[in-house]
Amino acid sequence: MNSFLAHCSRSRLAGIDLITCPTGVKDVVTLTGALPAGDAFAPQDNPLIPALTAALLDKGTKLRDKFEVSRQLEAVGASVSFSCGNSMLNLYARCLRKDLPLVAALIAEQLRAPAFAPEELDKVRKQFASGLKQRTENAEYRAAEGFQRLIYPAEHPNYPHSTAELLAALDRANRSDVEAFHARFFGGNHLVLVAVGDIDASAWPGEVGRLLADWKGGEPVKRGLRVQSPRLARSESVPMPDKTSVNLILGQTSGLIYGDPDYVALQVGTAILGQGFTSRLMSQVRVKEGLTYGVGASLAGDQFNEGEWRIASAFTPGLLENGIASIRRQLEFWYESGVTAEELERQKTNAIGKFKVGLATTEGLAGALLRAIQGGFDAAWLADYPARIAALTVETVNGAIRRNLDPSRMTLVSAGISQPVVAPV
Repeated sequence: MNSFLAHCSRSRLAGIDLITCPTGVKDVVTLTGALPAGDAFAPQDNPLIPALTAALLDKGTKLRDKFEVSRQLEAVGASVSFSCGNSMLNLYARCLRKDLPLVAALIAEQLRAPAFAPEELDKVRKQFASGLKQRTENAEYRAAEGFQRLIYPAEHPNYPHSTAELLAALDRANRSDVEAFHARFFGGNHLVLVAVGDIDASAWPGEVGRLLADWKGGEPVKRGLRVQSPRLARSESVPMPDKTSVNLILGQTSGLIYGDPDYVALQVGTAILGQGFTSRLMSQVRVKEGLTYGVGASLAGDQFNEGEWRIASAFTPGLLENGIASIRRQLEFWYESGVTAEELERQKTNAIGKFKVGLATTEGLAGALLRAIQGGFDAAWLADYPARIAALTVETVNGAIRRNLDPSRMTLVSAGISQPVVAPV
């Protein structure tokens, strides 16, 4: 077990799941946390309310304006940020040990008593409008959006609303919507809070309790949703005439949620196919054939519910047809013949090394702990990750690939310079 993970403690404080992990780092503390208040909890008539709420948390509280909050953080060299994901509101903070009480108090104040000032909401709405319009010009984003709208049902947390829908929702959003969302979903009942670094594990729970123990409310995360609709081979092109290249995504729903029995095996098998310059896709499609700017395979969107498996790449229009054919050849050979023992041993070494390097920083360790806890596991489960990787066999990896994927039923979406739809095969 990683020596730092061995010293992690976990406690329940009111509804808060509190994980504390002292490490050998000097003076620095990293905080990360999450509560179920992401896009999946949006009111039916406005999908942007969770994101707007998150964006307003650092724009002032009922006790002090945003300039005073920033001044106090800057005076001690600390940082605090919030972001909205599909399921969770995420928080991240970094500070010196001596300043942890101040930073924790500011975080509690921002979570519990945001001002939601009308003038700040107007500014955030304008920023969102600009960002949404920029999305329409991003071929990579348009390909991903089209892909997810085809593979997920509308009720799935990973199903994206169209940009037009979001712009219309932005026009309808008002302060009362944000306040109502905050009142319903913000609270300590389902908050996960991870503290890593030079921290006093005996004093920290008391500090959190003083700030948040009486903060009630919130709802549990929506988890365990599987995609029930049958996988069908589909294709779609998103014409963007002003672009000089084409972004492409080929894939399907994965059938898996993080922590499922097949998950690590498919993750390692996917890395062999398409992660890094030694992967099959990069070495063949880019290096040997020179067909693409970049190509890679990954699992995504599966922290709480069934996610996706995808290959993403980019081409010049003249190389698109050959590029798709090359990707399909590599995909089908990988699926039918599987990975080799040599590839697996090399990737196991890479994966274990990358995991250990990731845990070497307070930020990496805090993020890994948060992901494990959200998946329903603990620090011991995380510490056993290298052993689970080392135990993988060729049969286990190839079995996971064939049980969960089907190249003949994958969805293909392209976005970029106008072109005909390329039908799946």
